[in-house]
Amino acid sequence: MGASVGPVSPAVMREVLGHFVSGIVVVTAAGPDGPCGFTCQSFASLSLDPPLVSFAPARTSSTWPRIRAAGTFCVNVLAADHQELSAGFARSGVDKFDGVSWRRGPSGAPVLDGVSAWIDCTLWNEYDGGDHTIAVGHVLDLGADPARLPLLFYRGRYGVTSGPPQV
Repeated sequence: MGASVGPVSPAVMREVLGHFVSGIVVVTAAGPDGPCGFTCQSFASLSLDPPLVSFAPARTSSTWPRIRAAGTFCVNVLAADHQELSAGFARSGVDKFDGVSWRRGPSGAPVLDGVSAWIDCTLWNEYDGGDHTIAVGHVLDLGADPARLPLLFYRGRYGVTSGPPQV
């Protein structure tokens, strides 16, 4: 006889899925009120033909509606020394670009200086993702710096190390 399966708690889901290493990106756009962006951990390559990528902003994000309205955006793959950028773009209610060096990408969206890679996109489509929206971008242009290692996130902290996660 099979075991009874109950609902999965968000805390257990976060703890178990924290064992999957992810990179960290900052999604940016050129909005009518200036540049905007947010930190995102749920980025993935989706399709080679057509060239598509995906990421999942929280439904509570106040930045995603501004990026959606712009229609074009850049996914900036953060480099290993970009922990401060990751934390800065995760904050709300502040000028996230204060002190941040960047240039305009082909779509006009900010490409942050020193990133491992950048992917310039137009919004292809959106899908329901529960408490997140699954956004799909059609890739217009992209580039990478092979010398820049990526910023990794594992078990609640930056980098991949052994031992228990920090609280």
